[in-house]
Amino acid sequence: MAMWRPPERIRFLPSQAPWPDAATAACSRLFAPLEYQELKLTSRTWVPAMVPWRATDDGVVTNNNLQWYERFARGQPGALVVEATGIRDVPSGPLLRIGHDRFLPGLRELAATIKRASGGQTRAIIQIIDFLAIRRRPDRERFLREFLRIGAHHREPLGLRDAPEASVRAALANKTDTELQILLAPREWEAMTQGARERVTDMDLDHISELPQVLPGQFAAAARRAREAGFDGVELHFAHAYTMASFLSPLNTRSDGNGGSLANRLRLPLEVYQAVRAAVSSDFVVGCRYLAEECIAGGGTVPEAVIAALAFARAGMDFLSLSRGGKFDDARQPKVGEAAYPYTGRSGYECMPSYYSDAVGPFGRNTTAAAAIRRSLRDANFRTPVVLAGGMHHFAQAESALSQGAADVIGFARQALADPDWFRKVRLGRGAQVRQCIYTNYCEALDQRHREVTCELWDRERLDEPAIHKSQDGKRRLIPPDWDESQGPD
Repeated sequence: MAMWRPPERIRFLPSQAPWPDAATAACSRLFAPLEYQELKLTSRTWVPAMVPWRATDDGVVTNNNLQWYERFARGQPGALVVEATGIRDVPSGPLLRIGHDRFLPGLRELAATIKRASGGQTRAIIQIIDFLAIRRRPDRERFLREFLRIGAHHREPLGLRDAPEASVRAALANKTDTELQILLAPREWEAMTQGARERVTDMDLDHISELPQVLPGQFAAAARRAREAGFDGVELHFAHAYTMASFLSPLNTRSDGNGGSLANRLRLPLEVYQAVRAAVSSDFVVGCRYLAEECIAGGGTVPEAVIAALAFARAGMDFLSLSRGGKFDDARQPKVGEAAYPYTGRSGYECMPSYYSDAVGPFGRNTTAAAAIRRSLRDANFRTPVVLAGGMHHFAQAESALSQGAADVIGFARQALADPDWFRKVRLGRGAQVRQCIYTNYCEALDQRHREVTCELWDRERLDEPAIHKSQDGKRRLIPPDWDESQGPD
């Protein structure tokens, strides 16, 4: 399904500002070290978590995972965050998992690979996540004849109170969509037209009701495994469309003390952090990624994000990584047989804007919100580092954000995918050789289809290169060609 686009459709190009020479880069804020509590970075560069769809169907690390992260690590960013890794021991497709000790051998090799490939210059952090069930959009006829649970609210309007269930189903199947939307409960209509999706407010489901009792221990166990595997820290995934972000959202109306007021909505995230911190040694990095803005109707805004930042800083988190949007609430309707994707609506665009944009533009779209959050932290005498991401791609842009106090660390996601050597090239005064992201969101389209994520700027290059790993269809290489430093400056 296509991603939402702003109606203005103004075309933007990546920055063409001059790149620094090596001496200027060496004196820059971007390449200065950072040390706060347990977060010790050799530079203020950061590769945020990106899911590459390279694990086994059982969530085990593969050689393709190792090659993927090894390639990023060779660029020597200050920190490299491994993809969203599931904390529960439940099937979740080719996503990494950390919900059982059997995953430790692969995760140990992954952490060691990052450290070895970066020459010890890159901190290996793993993002740990919980998510609720979401199902594919069903065929209308099949949903009505098999999946829908028939109740009195279907029988009464149809005048079929005592009729066999098959008759009720047949009558529903013969209704138009307009008639059916009146006959079905809102969540039934959603299950048929979008695919069923669990919410943290589904208190009638025992496993949802029990989340506040279960999740702190599961996150803590995952963090212990991350520590045992050799990672330098964990990033608690409190962002986008997933469980913890849903607890933080104003749309969380739970009545058990974990919903409603912001103080209640912060309760579980803080308990998760406290459980994690208690489970790992004091020299282990623990921070979170959360939303500066939800970008949906009735969703979280910057003022609430400021209050959350102060609470997280007061609790002792080592960093706060800011994102925006990426919600299911405004996702576009998926095709039959596909699941809703939380980056297709306006909130998804805010998370991953493309080169066609509105007057604000796609680059640094989260900067203003990040600056407000960081300023509030500093005004309250907290030094907690703020990581800014979202369309960050050029040295001048990153250096400006740092110098103006919008952030302490700059996250390069799509730009690092386009060129994992960005950090080395710019350090060496070779920025003109950077392969700049053009923000077509080719990579996002692959992610949406759960195909191995690559970049259009390099995935068809040197396909005859010996021993390269290719995508399942054999048409794309899975990691960029090596950069030959001996080429000399441009």
